[in-house]
Amino acid sequence: MRTEPVEIYSDPPGAIVRHPGRRFPGVLVQGDTLHTWCSSLDSICAEARGRVQEDTFVELNDLRNRLWTALNHYKEVLDQHGLPLPFSEAGPRS
Repeated sequence: MRTEPVEIYSDPPGAIVRHPGRRFPGVLVQGDTLHTWCSSLDSICAEARGRVQEDTFVELNDLRNRLWTALNHYKEVLDQHGLPLPFSEAGPRS
């Protein structure tokens, strides 16, 4: 872990910050919010399968997988630093 100053343009719930070395600001998403988005997309994908055109489902599922990749990275980093998750992982992931 390291500490560096960031530029804060807006506070939560829509925190907009610029990381050092980046040209443009980004959106800070809290881990529990990211977990909620992933869980919601799991449910949406399960309902959409077979009900929407295949190319639409593929795009939706790709978005789901990208968010899960971000969430899994978040979880790994917290684990490496001995920090607890801000959400419960109870329940199956589809």
